[in-house]
Amino acid sequence: MKNQKPSIRLMKEMKNVLYDKELVDKFPERPLYYVWRAVEKKEGLRYDITLIPPRMLGKEYPKTKGNRNSENYFELYTILKGKAIFLIQKSNGEIAEDVIVVKAKKGDWVSISPEYSAVLINPSWRRLKTGNWVSEKNQNIYQELEEMSGACYFYTKTGWIKNEKYRNIPPIRLEKPLEKKPGSLDYLKG
Repeated sequence: MKNQKPSIRLMKEMKNVLYDKELVDKFPERPLYYVWRAVEKKEGLRYDITLIPPRMLGKEYPKTKGNRNSENYFELYTILKGKAIFLIQKSNGEIAEDVIVVKAKKGDWVSISPEYSAVLINPSWRRLKTGNWVSEKNQNIYQELEEMSGACYFYTKTGWIKNEKYRNIPPIRLEKPLEKKPGSLDYLKG
């Protein structure tokens, strides 16, 4: 990771998924988070690292753009530093069918099913650093969340706010993270 340059997600690339969209015009080139891809590779899997600084996005806490994985590829995250909230949703266009929130801390693990989109949120004033294992064949699908102006909820200073572009939004289900890494990562290969 020391010699590898990260991919940098800029404010202008997040325009379609932010609660406070007017921020984009003020700070289009502001870096929001950093991703080091394929820091490690093992048996058809790659290990990525994501760093989200504690910079508010207007009223909204800092987050990733959010995506769903292609094919049948699960993804496994671990928290390396800080605290995280995973907003995980299953949706079909304007209909959100299931919404899960997982609060995780250093050492916790979170597995994301391929039928679900996931947004990673930094809810604190410290840096959030995560690692994740995913198939090298996986392609991130961003279009679904972009078309709906983000996930079905935004996490803000005042709490969860529903995204009004969705016609149906179920209540949030709270789930706990995994306490330890699964014994085998074969399920990530598809």
